[in-house]
Order: sequence, then C-alpha cells, then structure tokens
Amino acid sequence: MSRLNGKAALVTGASRGIGRATALALANDGALVIVHYSSAAAEALAVVDEIVRAGGKATAVGADLGTADGAHVLAAKVREIVGNRLDVLVANAGVSNAAPIEDLSVEDFDKLFAINVRAPFFLVQQLLPVLGDGSSVVLLSSLAARAAVGTIYAYAATKGAIDTLVKHFASALGSRGIRVNAVAPGIVATDMSAFTKTDAGQQFALGIQSLKRVAHPTDIAPVIAFLASDDSRWVTGDTIHVDGGSKL
Repeated sequence: MSRLNGKAALVTGASRGIGRATALALANDGALVIVHYSSAAAEALAVVDEIVRAGGKATAVGADLGTADGAHVLAAKVREIVGNRLDVLVANAGVSNAAPIEDLSVEDFDKLFAINVRAPFFLVQQLLPVLGDGSSVVLLSSLAARAAVGTIYAYAATKGAIDTLVKHFASALGSRGIRVNAVAPGIVATDMSAFTKTDAGQQFALGIQSLKRVAHPTDIAPVIAFLASDDSRWVTGDTIHVDGGSKL
C-alpha cells in the first residue's frame, strides 16, 4: 500500500505494543516514520531495523516525555528531521497505574497526567509550525474513559482529558486543514496490560467484550493508520472505539 508515500509521521512510545504496531503499519503505507522512545533505545532501533529491512524508511529519536520540557525537546528533534512538514502525529506514549483511591500518591498522579495529557498537548503546540493542510493528529484514549474497568481511576481521568482535547483541538485547528481524532482501545495484550497473560485476566477481558478473544496491538494499528491517511479526510473531532464491543 502507498497511502502515505512521501509523508512523515511521528509515533511516540513506538518501541513496543500499540506504538510499535502503528510504526510498522505507517511504514508499510509508505511513510517515513520517526520512532520515539523514552528509555528503550534497543527496542526502538529494532523497530527501525525491521522497517528498513522491509524496504521502508524510519529513524529513532529519544526523549523523556515525563519531564517538563520533554515534549519541547522531542518536537525540536523531529523538526530537525522533517524540516518544514510533518504529516502525521500519533501520540501513543502513555503510562498506567492500578491502585485503590486511598493508595495513589501525588507523584504517581502527576506522572500519569504529565505523560498522558501534558506531553500530547505540548507536542501538538510545538509541532504546529510544521503541521499543515491535510495533516492528521491521532491521540490515544481508552475504554477506561467511558467505562469503569479496574482500579485505574487517575489513568481513566487522563484518557477522559484526551477525549476532551480531541474535540477542542479539532475545532481550533480545522481551519488549518489539520484533523484531530482519538483511538480508544479496550483491553489489549501489551506490557501495560500484563494481566492478560493470566487465565483470570483473559477471562475478565472476554467477560466484558462482545468479541471473544483478547486483542493484540495489530488489531488497533490499522485503525490509527486509517485516521492517518486521506481515507479519513472527513473525520475529525471523533474518538473511535476499537475495543471488540467492550462494556456495551
């Protein structure tokens, strides 16, 4: 496929999980993919190598999005690579923390919002000069933004914030031809959802879903790739639920 030939894409948190699958999908569609990582440099370079060996184009860039200037640092590095145009921004990097309300610390709460909300906000801000007509921003939301699933209260709040940002960003940036959407996965077999490796975790997932299997990152990435492409040119301000019919 060549839906993204000649275009440049940034995927944050792309060394593993949904981010890795998305980087591979966008590269398969023809994009030059910037594979962002925080600390997993070897894994990110392995993603780049896989893309290049398949005939695609990719490069890895490190930045800690948990720091106050992390998004600014990453944006500066991206602009050095792409010059005056970035076509796709996928803000996938995120962290979770399962804890009873009584046990969550201020530090953990602040880290969740720093990486899951602050970083995407300022990445969009800092990359606005190179995002232009026809570009696409995709943020990662979650089933947890609309339904109670486990003791991930603060994480769920960060994803509710993402759903709100999507609408406001889409409204503000539409006149510049920039589309902004979110993808909200359900339970996906990733390192963040390690409980899916247990029988109890799998049964929990199947119990809340209409489709009776555990999702994998490759179930989510094609929807992100669709939103990144011109095939979704009339879709903006929306959150697409990619959750196997969870909590219907």
